[in-house]
Amino acid sequence: MSLSDLLLFALPAIFLTGLSKGGFGGALGGIAVPLLALATSPKQAVAIMLPILCLADVVGLKAYWRRWDLANLKVMMPGALIGIAIGSLTFELLNERMIGLMMGLIAVSFVALGVLMRHDTPRPLHKGRGLALSSVAGFTSFVAHAGGPPVMMHLLPQQLDKVRYVATINLFFLLTNAIKLIPYTALGQFTQENLLMSLMLAPIVPFGVWTGLWLQSRVNHTWFYRIARLGMLLAGVQLIWQNI
Repeated sequence: MSLSDLLLFALPAIFLTGLSKGGFGGALGGIAVPLLALATSPKQAVAIMLPILCLADVVGLKAYWRRWDLANLKVMMPGALIGIAIGSLTFELLNERMIGLMMGLIAVSFVALGVLMRHDTPRPLHKGRGLALSSVAGFTSFVAHAGGPPVMMHLLPQQLDKVRYVATINLFFLLTNAIKLIPYTALGQFTQENLLMSLMLAPIVPFGVWTGLWLQSRVNHTWFYRIARLGMLLAGVQLIWQNI
């Protein structure tokens, strides 16, 4: 990754990751890997991002300590383990073009779901749907760090309190990303080059998280999401175009 690519793609990707973890329940985090994948290979992009995601999870944890929904987490974590296991077993079978195309499709699907999903009345926790969607989240999180859409499909219909919603997503991905470190290491993803790049980008994470916490009660969420989703849509379309 050249210096120009670092400035153009990596820095905004890492900042948006921290911003998302700090105040927006991971809703913007899915844009990071598609952005990075425009500058490097998809497999290298996910390897660089995982330590950064773990750091962002830890930095953002204090603000939401013990404010998560345990009933949901008890359903979601077994699903995440199933998805991670499937991702671990199939990761080597997926070539760079397949992963890049998958990233693009996930990004575009996320934007489409954001437009289509409308929830007027709260729905109760559905364990079967929660387990299934969390399994999908575990898989897409493993191959592309894009577990947000299925998790949001599970949680949004419940219309949880905003803080409880963000705290639940943050703890879910903190645990999920920590578990992913084991198979990523076994698969040889943490090369010296990838770890060095993660280390160079890491200082951006706390700044993004703190900005997200500050913005949470001050920004117009509707327009913020619209702009972020537009960026994700463009990155997704570009990845699809590159890898078809």
